[in-house]
Amino acid sequence: MNELNVCLINDSFPPAIDGVANAVTNYARIISQRHGRATVVTPFYPDADDTQFPFPVVRYPSVDMTKQIGYRAGIPFAPELIMNLEQQGYSIIHSHCPVTSTVFARELRERIHVPIVFTYHTKFDIDIANAVKSRLLQEEAARLLVQNIQACDEVWTVSRGAGANLESLGYEGAWQVMPNGVDLPRGRVPQAQIAAATAGYDLPEKVPVFLFVGRMMWYKGIRLILDALGQLARAGREFRMVFVGGGGDKEEIVSYSHSLDLDRRVFFVPPIHDREQLRAWYCRADLFLFPSTFDTNGLVVREAAACGLASVLISGSCAAEDVLDGVNGFCIRESADDMAALLAGLLGDREKMQQVGQNAQDQLYLSWEDAVGNACRRYGEVTENYARGLYPRRRDAFDELYSAASPAIDGATRRREQRQAAYAQHLNTLTDLLTGLRNDRTRLKRKLEARLEDLEQKRL
Repeated sequence: MNELNVCLINDSFPPAIDGVANAVTNYARIISQRHGRATVVTPFYPDADDTQFPFPVVRYPSVDMTKQIGYRAGIPFAPELIMNLEQQGYSIIHSHCPVTSTVFARELRERIHVPIVFTYHTKFDIDIANAVKSRLLQEEAARLLVQNIQACDEVWTVSRGAGANLESLGYEGAWQVMPNGVDLPRGRVPQAQIAAATAGYDLPEKVPVFLFVGRMMWYKGIRLILDALGQLARAGREFRMVFVGGGGDKEEIVSYSHSLDLDRRVFFVPPIHDREQLRAWYCRADLFLFPSTFDTNGLVVREAAACGLASVLISGSCAAEDVLDGVNGFCIRESADDMAALLAGLLGDREKMQQVGQNAQDQLYLSWEDAVGNACRRYGEVTENYARGLYPRRRDAFDELYSAASPAIDGATRRREQRQAAYAQHLNTLTDLLTGLRNDRTRLKRKLEARLEDLEQKRL
């Protein structure tokens, strides 16, 4: 196949930070470094600094929806931008958001005739329920979302559970798992780095430390953690718990922890953006607690595994996929009693936690380099399948809209070409004029020189 040239489209991208933005950043970085070319197309942010990235970032118009959905929403109908992207020679389009990003991807596909790959990262039924309270509107939003996804040529999910969730929304079609990677290197950091990162917290060496990293939201299973820790504390068991992160429920979570009389044992650390500092916390802990049934991939579980840290997970959750209980992780029912019983048994067996953590590092870790390498190999198969006509198109109202918009874009393209031609002609005229003036100046200079020479001869 020709050189890989990927157009990556997503609604969230720095300065907006979330798991999907991180995924898109790593896709673009690794493709550009190792596999070909990549461009990120994302909504405009007034304070964005795209000079920090070693790949092109193209922004399109947006509206501020941070209060409603947490980030700016793109306005996908941008003919001038579509015209510019048409000239970039993309071999494939990869959308990471099923709403405006995929609308934009479909509009671009209508113009450049290359396949769209879509990755389903998030349980959107939960996002829809949080954003829209009307049941009828929730169902209509889900229907439009699924319709948009089904219009893509190939669908990837980050886990089997994410695929099942997509089907629960009404999606009918094939999908395959293409897991995300981890941008932390495999291995532990020096002890001095751990001491520096954790200084100021009461973490005695002989007392086991539990860790949570992520958004401080109740749906992450944090109440379950605190209730289990409350049971341990009332039983007189000694431990430390560290929560790293921020989020809309943090104030309530801190208050609830205080109500359980856990202040001496539980610490709350602000979000850590320095990856080496975060590695230090993973390396300091004895066990990672992540009883979330919301997350579709649980990258923090893989981050913990990179540092040799085992996780406690809910059986059947997406985060627990590929985890064998007692081998490379620990699985429990979604119950504070089960969490407390497991932790009570492990408090006196740090050697067991360390061995399971080592197995997690050996068996669960996946680097972003390997994850994107797998995706790029599949890109080649997708483009071949598309060229052979193996992806049937399901046309819907959006396709009719794109078809109707095409003449307008063509007209805009012709007008731009006409403007460019007129500008070129104007430039040529100016160039001829300047050339003529330079020639006239040269002739005048020669005449003056000759006249001066005659005057000089007459004087002599």
